[in-house]
Amino acid sequence: MFKIIRNAIVYNPDKLGKKDVLIVNDKIIAIDDKIEISSNGVFDVEEINCEGKILVPGFIDGHVHILGGGGEGGFSNRTPEATLSILTKAGVTTVVGVLGTDGVGRDMNALLSKARALEEEGITTFVFDGNYRLPIKTLTENLINDIMVIDKIIGIGEIALSDHRSSQPSFDEFVKTVADTRVGGILSGKAGIINVHLGDGKRCLDLINEVVEKTEIPISQFWPTHINRNAYLFEEGIKFAKKGGIIDFTGNSDPALWEKLYGEVKVSKAIKRVLEEGISEDNFTLTSDGQGSFPMFDDKGNYKGIGIGTSSCLLESIKACVFEENIPLEKAIRAITINPANILKLKNKGKIEKNYDADLCLLDEKTLDIDMVIAKGKIMVKDGNPTVFGVFENASKN
Repeated sequence: MFKIIRNAIVYNPDKLGKKDVLIVNDKIIAIDDKIEISSNGVFDVEEINCEGKILVPGFIDGHVHILGGGGEGGFSNRTPEATLSILTKAGVTTVVGVLGTDGVGRDMNALLSKARALEEEGITTFVFDGNYRLPIKTLTENLINDIMVIDKIIGIGEIALSDHRSSQPSFDEFVKTVADTRVGGILSGKAGIINVHLGDGKRCLDLINEVVEKTEIPISQFWPTHINRNAYLFEEGIKFAKKGGIIDFTGNSDPALWEKLYGEVKVSKAIKRVLEEGISEDNFTLTSDGQGSFPMFDDKGNYKGIGIGTSSCLLESIKACVFEENIPLEKAIRAITINPANILKLKNKGKIEKNYDADLCLLDEKTLDIDMVIAKGKIMVKDGNPTVFGVFENASKN
């Protein structure tokens, strides 16, 4: 249970240079220029030579439809569940599960069960309570209770606003839910975050801004996502971030196509703009919307077709930041490591630091391709290939 990662260029996410990292069981115990340890034959020490490799924190994907998503085009358009290897092969060591449009065919009991299954298989999981619609159908007698007594629930979402699939909540209905979520977070020591799905409607962040302006609830309680889905929402997101708000960008496996068809702002360009505008490096994140559907509608709201999100877009977006926009890796990688860890109050996550969880990604120094993924001290991916599979993946292999 002792591992020494040797000679890796460590980004914690700040660049520390070439270091050795000692892992004992599921924790990082030491980071130093040179680590020597003598077992005297009492225990085994696994040494991993990482010359020519970059070591970064394991990725946190804060918005994944781990049960699958979709259904807007009927039952046959439901997308498949996430599997362990889909996530780990993409470098994800911590995932937050969400429900989307469908809170009937998929519900919170199923979401929580899926999260616990993935945790048993080797990664860290959390969930958001609810789905697109208000009021939230809670698991216990009320929302505050859900957040306080159910360990994996860290907030609510994804609540849909400015979207034809939203429940079109009133100000009073929305603000009451937001207030209860905040109180539940305060009482439980959790983030109590309100994860908000923003659609293509022209109201954009209006309802969130109204709550911030008319109540004492701080802007930091909100985590609006899909900010880069079109140019006008992106501009509103920039304004929101300049006021201290946190904005989340959604990755895409084919950003050029979506930019052409729907005017989506490519993640790398979005992050570059955020940095140029002087917005805090702490106030932007990147998630995948993994396993969720990317439904396409005509101008009358009629369904046209569907695509499926994947967590692999996280690293592809970071590569574009570095190689296309010349953004330093230590700035870009914050979007999927320390920033979501801080925003979601995930203890011991998002950094390579003593006593933090041993969630790590080893990347090729030149290409930034994934070489190895370690979750809770266990090697899940080696040479870019999964070494550990989920229960059903193992069953299908056998």
